[in-house]
Amino acid sequence: MASAPAQQPTLTVEQARVLSEVIQAFSVPENAARMEEARESACNDMGKMLQLVLPVATQIQQEVIKAYGFNNEGEGVLKFARLVKMYETQDPEIAAMSIKLKSLLLPPLSTPPIGGAITAS
Repeated sequence: MASAPAQQPTLTVEQARVLSEVIQAFSVPENAARMEEARESACNDMGKMLQLVLPVATQIQQEVIKAYGFNNEGEGVLKFARLVKMYETQDPEIAAMSIKLKSLLLPPLSTPPIGGAITAS
């Protein structure tokens, strides 16, 4: 017997500002330590970042957004991210917070040195 599908959470622009709570959750000492440990283990390797850092970041986000009706699985974080993205173009505060969150999740991009080992013959 299948149960009725749960009502999908939605956010207003005001509620999307919960993003500030998500960002604050990353500065809680326990969470910051977990993220730092995962980053150190990943050594800026993007594949390892996906394996080690992303799951920790997802758990931290889940703890915050579950209070807003999102399921406590990765799917809830993805749904939340899609809703926030929708509001980025409408609200500069949300756009700024989204950039801040991304900077917490992704390693800084390094650019190859200019004038590397390639020489013209």
